[in-house]
Amino acid sequence: MTKLSSLLLAGALVAGAATQTFTGVITDSMCGKDHTMMKVSPDAKCVQQCAKSGSKYALFDGKNVYVLSDQKTPEQFAGQKVKVTGTLYEKTKILKVDSISAEGQSMPDMPGMGDPQSGHKH
Repeated sequence: MTKLSSLLLAGALVAGAATQTFTGVITDSMCGKDHTMMKVSPDAKCVQQCAKSGSKYALFDGKNVYVLSDQKTPEQFAGQKVKVTGTLYEKTKILKVDSISAEGQSMPDMPGMGDPQSGHKH
């Protein structure tokens, strides 16, 4: 019976949501992929203003807009291309965020870290 229980548990884990990495642009749930109707530019400013007015920070991956569970961290990445690691709940289109980083970086911007492409100069 323990073997059957283990198989059932494994099946439930596979069927459940899994952590994935998504690449896209930080936007807001009202504007989604298109910020022209708000007539606020640049896009980053529009995203932040919409979020302050009650819209939710979201990720636009080129096809879909996913509302982000973390509503603090995305503010610093508004309008930027990022990588979000987390769990997507398909039914609600909510992305439970584990981490957000600017695309091309392994972790979020840290004060004083500078551009990794610039190299260290003596």
